[in-house]
Amino acid sequence: MAVATLASRVAGFLRILVLAAALGLGTRLLDTYNVANTLPNSVYELVVGGTMASIVVPLLTRAALTEPDGGVLFAQRLLSLIVYVLSAVTILAVVAAPWLIDLFAPGFTADQRDLAVVFSRFFLPQILFYGLSAATGAILNIRGRFAAGAWAPLCNSVIVIAVGLTYLAVAGGAVAGTGLSTGHLLLLGLGTTAGVVAQTVLMMWALARSGFPIRLRLDPRGIGIRRIGKLGAWVLLAVVASQTLTAAATRAASWAGPGGVTAYQNASAVYLVPYAVIAVSVMTAILPRLSRYAARGEPQRVTTGLSRAVRTALVVMAPIAAAFVLLGPTIATVLFAHGNSSAPTVRVLGLVLAGFGLTLVPFTSYMILQRGLYALQDTRTSALITALVAAVGVAGCAAAALLLRGEDIVIGIPLAYALAYTVGLNVIALVLRRRLGRLDGRRLVRTHVRVLVATAAGAGCAGLVVWAVGASGWAGALLTLAGAVLAGAAGYLAAGRLMRLAELRHLLNLALPGIRTW
Repeated sequence: MAVATLASRVAGFLRILVLAAALGLGTRLLDTYNVANTLPNSVYELVVGGTMASIVVPLLTRAALTEPDGGVLFAQRLLSLIVYVLSAVTILAVVAAPWLIDLFAPGFTADQRDLAVVFSRFFLPQILFYGLSAATGAILNIRGRFAAGAWAPLCNSVIVIAVGLTYLAVAGGAVAGTGLSTGHLLLLGLGTTAGVVAQTVLMMWALARSGFPIRLRLDPRGIGIRRIGKLGAWVLLAVVASQTLTAAATRAASWAGPGGVTAYQNASAVYLVPYAVIAVSVMTAILPRLSRYAARGEPQRVTTGLSRAVRTALVVMAPIAAAFVLLGPTIATVLFAHGNSSAPTVRVLGLVLAGFGLTLVPFTSYMILQRGLYALQDTRTSALITALVAAVGVAGCAAAALLLRGEDIVIGIPLAYALAYTVGLNVIALVLRRRLGRLDGRRLVRTHVRVLVATAAGAGCAGLVVWAVGASGWAGALLTLAGAVLAGAAGYLAAGRLMRLAELRHLLNLALPGIRTW
């Protein structure tokens, strides 16, 4: 899963770079496109997305264990319900597009707003396809098949990359304004949505190949809709809170001027790559297992699974977080300082990425521990903690918008996120300790201390390279980044060996089977 997710995320990276080159990093056109393309994800998460991990996977797991047919009929009815609900939601969202744009980007000019509304009506039908893709992925996971869900986003990204390159070829450098010809608008609008449709088709094909009979049920009753609704009410609160934080961050970035939204969103996309490759792979694999442990009344095994997942993710995330803090501007220069990109926007993006480095570890650990509450089907507590996180984050974004000016507003957003998820991590750890009796605290603390020492050693080695090279320009940034990453990795691995980091040893043995790595 990690390899497939890495390939998909690399393609997603290339997609970001191609769109930045084609539409112009720092231009109003790219800001407009990005905000409109955010809406389908936000609406989908608001309606269904949050229930996938917290409700759907545990329910499918229990049905597979208890139903005579292995939960096939239950899964068909659940899939049908999702299709019917999201079809109605998609129609409503298309009608409400102007209000959604005003909610997410009040700082847009009149021309930007008009174009964003048009874009959003091309993009909002993606809501239904996101739901189908996620539901089929959940069914595949319960059946022990994880590869398709990890590879499918690659198909999406390849199509959008082709769309971006085609636009770059036919439109050239005309990216400064928001005026688009009908042909260019259709290319970007239909092409972007075609990527999501292709991703969904691939997932449905994989589900059919697994032997699952795909069939829509006209009457989806019999799956405990009332129970799902009861559980989902708290999930809805959690998703509303999470999307409120996203909206607050986007609104704050829209006040930062041209390029503000793109700097925030692209930096966020970069920092989420290691989370998606490592943490999401870990969480996807452990949730069905944790759900089985919880269903059998084995809290000690739930604790062991959560502890292992947190520690495994930590040994990878900590050095990457340090690299973002130390090398954020350098990474931004290497990735985005080309094509039609604006140099000031690239610089701001690098500073935002450095700020997100402070968020990576608490965010990852928080999301993993949240799966413990999902396995216990305690959506109420999870929702309340999510609301707390959102409240802290929204307050931080509001403070950035009120107290800072221009590009500084965007730089303040990741700091608000870091504070919010640090608070949430501590609260959820206390709750799980009370619910499970223990949280393997001594081992977690010991691993965190060792990882901190090893990360400091790696950061010191990387810092020496940055100081020694001292080069400027894109080529200098590339040289600095390559040297700092190699030196930092060597320092981290050497210190990890001295500190006897067992989790790091296990990961290296998995990555290099048959070779003695420790």
